[in-house]
Amino acid sequence: MPIDAALFRQSLSRFASGVTVVTMATDQERNGMTVSAFCSVSLNPPYILICLDHTSHNIQLIRTSGVFGVNILAEDQAYLSAHFASKHTDKLNNVSHYTGQLGVPLLNDALVRMECKVVHEYAGGDHVIFLGQIESSTVEEEKRPLLYYSGQYGTFTPKV
Repeated sequence: MPIDAALFRQSLSRFASGVTVVTMATDQERNGMTVSAFCSVSLNPPYILICLDHTSHNIQLIRTSGVFGVNILAEDQAYLSAHFASKHTDKLNNVSHYTGQLGVPLLNDALVRMECKVVHEYAGGDHVIFLGQIESSTVEEEKRPLLYYSGQYGTFTPKV
């Protein structure tokens, strides 16, 4: 018998992770959302995956366009994580961004900005899993990542 939802959340909150904002666009609409379910899958080909709640309106935007962006936030961008996790309707309004090669909005000051083409889509319980092939990536070497652990934001300090 599987564990209950409360223990599941408590257990996984103890996994420190980076913070991402996934962005998407069609000809009619542009949007973004904070996504904690992100990971690398394969080096060759360069695959990543994201998981979105199956009730998210953004799933249809990704299905329609076949592409999405992943913005890994820098340590000074916790406010963007909160903003894109909110219920605002026009989340890209007043947020510094540009349109990437695949037509998705990308956040100007993110630590990493990737554009991905959808390779596969899978059902995953109460989420939809998108497997994406990275088509372009920009890395800001001088920045450090924003981290999330046990419901709090933090920063990374390398061990010497």
